[in-house]
Amino acid sequence: MAITASTTSTASTASTASTASTASTASRTFLASVTLEVADLEAARRFCAALGVDTRVRLRASEAPSTGFRGFTLALTVSRPATVDSFLGAATNAGATVLKPAAKSLWGYGGVVQAPDGTIWKVATSAKKDTGPATREIDEMVLLLGVEDVKASKEFYVGQGLSVAKSFGGKYAEFTSGESSPVKLALYKRRGLAKDLGVPAEGTGSHRVVLGTAAAPFTDPDGFVWEAAGSLAPAPSTTPASS
Repeated sequence: MAITASTTSTASTASTASTASTASTASRTFLASVTLEVADLEAARRFCAALGVDTRVRLRASEAPSTGFRGFTLALTVSRPATVDSFLGAATNAGATVLKPAAKSLWGYGGVVQAPDGTIWKVATSAKKDTGPATREIDEMVLLLGVEDVKASKEFYVGQGLSVAKSFGGKYAEFTSGESSPVKLALYKRRGLAKDLGVPAEGTGSHRVVLGTAAAPFTDPDGFVWEAAGSLAPAPSTTPASS
């Protein structure tokens, strides 16, 4: 099962029905912000501005050791193939490395790049043909966390107060977003996510990403750190990128 940002718009009727009660009863905790930890802050700012995501992610300087796959990707859903090409072109012009060239597939059209700071970005659309010119509009942005056990991680997050919006058994789970949240949160199996992105699944050191919450800080079973959304304190640098 290939995961793209557009996957978040597809779920079975049964899945939607089964999660409705969860969404209505759980506390309204959600992903409030995403902070990327980068070695070169100014270069990362230039890249995010070129990609058009500078208002959707936060940046802070970090020298935390990190090698290999960091266990996550940021996925952008856009309207048509021409827009995918436009975003990927802007990313490569800003110094990104192509991991997967844009191409058609069963689910649509998309490609994967890695920013100079190491963050992996995926840009995709469910459309296979253009119905107009390229735009700079992002329909949806999703933070996909690669986890060892989707079911266990989903249960952990429900215990923290997040509401499940969509779920595909032990393969994928997506959580309800807050009205002001610029990024959705979803879970996918780590090895499957790495394969979809075109990189080895192995990785050590810091994830180099911190998730913001309006609730109490915590760390999930895969070492992803959540902190108060307004905090600028550095995240721990010893968090493993793989369990």
